[in-house]
Amino acid sequence: MVATNLKSETMALMERRALMEAEMNAIIESLCGPGGPGISGSLVDREGFPRSDIDIQAIRSQRARLAALRNDHKDITEKIEKNLQVLHSVRAAKVAPLPSKDSDTSVYVHESTSQDSSMCEEPIVRIPFAMIDEIADDSPAAEDGLQLGDEILKFGNVEIGGELQSRLVLEAQSNQGHPISMVIVRQGSVMNLSVTPRPWRGRGLLGCHFRIL
Repeated sequence: MVATNLKSETMALMERRALMEAEMNAIIESLCGPGGPGISGSLVDREGFPRSDIDIQAIRSQRARLAALRNDHKDITEKIEKNLQVLHSVRAAKVAPLPSKDSDTSVYVHESTSQDSSMCEEPIVRIPFAMIDEIADDSPAAEDGLQLGDEILKFGNVEIGGELQSRLVLEAQSNQGHPISMVIVRQGSVMNLSVTPRPWRGRGLLGCHFRIL
């Protein structure tokens, strides 16, 4: 019963996180649209005066909202991860070794009740560790199929862990000219694709920015 309640709570948290991500993506698209200053671009012109071609107050409000959503997203992701660890522990506890009469090896059986068997049979949920929050037109990333808002589950040999930003850069640099396999989440669906880091007219080898979640 506890596992069932925890599963329901985790699914609700995931739905809340998805709504946050949709709002974050909408803000990012607005800020990064034609003529927009982007997420962190300057709001003043070359002479130091406020730009007259943008609504500075609205942009500041959007940036503040985005920052708040990022903090909330981080907190809710940590809660989801803790819940998943508990759920996985419950699943592991359902697997008990039984001695075999005919050999020294143990035979593992899966024990479950009708109340929580559906939970135990579901695949482990993978957590995205980064999101594409900036991508340049005609960049290698754009040409190879990445889109703004894509969430990254796997980038070559990089999966969730420490020092993600430096590992992502190193993975791209060490595979220049070679395709890198990726697993992403786009609009709730898991997709497999590949991107090839390569020189282009812009900065970097991909022309996109990974925001660590």
